[in-house]
Amino acid sequence: MKLKGIGIFALGTLFGLEGIKILSSKDAKKVYAHCTAGVLRAKDNVLDQVTTLQENCTDIYEEAKAINEERVNKESEEVIVNKKKSGKK
Repeated sequence: MKLKGIGIFALGTLFGLEGIKILSSKDAKKVYAHCTAGVLRAKDNVLDQVTTLQENCTDIYEEAKAINEERVNKESEEVIVNKKKSGKK
């Protein structure tokens, strides 16, 4: 039983060392570089979309403020007209 445990440990260590060699090879580094480049492109794309969304939200906010301002002015004019009409009677 002890020999089996030692053998499994030795195999695990061997595979671990070989795994490190494989992960640090030139081919693996190329794969990492390509993956990182893809992530950077995706990040740039997301940032562009966020900027567009922020600009659209700003436009919507400004338009909403203008609509509310116009509505308040219209209601004020109606109140003035109603006061003038009721004053004449």
